[in-house]
Amino acid sequence: MKYYLSVLAGAMSYGILSTIVVLAYGQGYQLGEVVGTQLITGFILSWMLALYTRFRAKRKAQAAGGQAKVASASPSQVFTRLTWKQRLMLMAAGTPTVITGLVYYQSLRYIPASLAIILLFQFTWISVLIQAISKRQRPDKITFLTLFILFGGTLLAAGFLEQGISKLSGLGIALGLMAAVSYSLFVLFSGKAVPSGHPAFRSAWMVTGGLILLCILFPPTFLFNGLIWSQLLIFGLLLGFFGAFIPPVLFAIGVPHIGGDMAGILGAVELPVAVLLSSIVLHEHVSALQWFGVVIVLIGVALPELYKMRARRSRSTPVYSG
Repeated sequence: MKYYLSVLAGAMSYGILSTIVVLAYGQGYQLGEVVGTQLITGFILSWMLALYTRFRAKRKAQAAGGQAKVASASPSQVFTRLTWKQRLMLMAAGTPTVITGLVYYQSLRYIPASLAIILLFQFTWISVLIQAISKRQRPDKITFLTLFILFGGTLLAAGFLEQGISKLSGLGIALGLMAAVSYSLFVLFSGKAVPSGHPAFRSAWMVTGGLILLCILFPPTFLFNGLIWSQLLIFGLLLGFFGAFIPPVLFAIGVPHIGGDMAGILGAVELPVAVLLSSIVLHEHVSALQWFGVVIVLIGVALPELYKMRARRSRSTPVYSG
């Protein structure tokens, strides 16, 4: 049960981010300052975790090897050192997270947080589309059914049927969908980038790559003009903690024990958490019809994973003949 709760808590952490960003905007902070403090916090915490993980593994190896091996033990014997080519690959794989954060957080200036998170969740079908194009393979029937459910749920959850799309910001919607595309690329690239590397170091190098890109796009002047010591530091710590640190750690703990399929289902809790917080904290109006749409989107996210689990169980169930 603790592994299920671990993944659930990690996904809920992601759902908190949009509310924190909107509150930071309300205090007058800009996009580069918000994302910059988040990534700097995530950078520091990720490398602290990576170095601690290496230190702990080294101590265990020394204890298991006996006192005769203590002197000869080294971190490289505990972890396979990444080459600079692998490090650069991981840094490149981490750059889509920056693009996702920038366009997603910018969309919050034009559309409600409850709508922004729904648009971000379109990465589910966008990922399927990208894979189908890259592999030149037509999606199966369950995928088409899932896309149909997601499309219908999105229309309801976004309020398009009640308000009409003309009343919503076209730029905000475009930014939200761009965030979904960028996140889809991150999901695809991150899984293929040095899968043999230790998760803690993979995460740390990806955050490093994202931070370098962000510093190029938005030079971190807030580090030198004293702005970092204002409320911006609090927002940055919260965003870095709940966005760049806690979810990867909790997922690393829980996913290996419950499997990727169940993790995908539990990860969808990010959506209702974000919508609920936007309603309670930001006082955004979310109608009953929109909540119904959220439920439909969650069903659409969970459907293909449930179908895979059922197919595996049917294959593993022995068939007895009389």
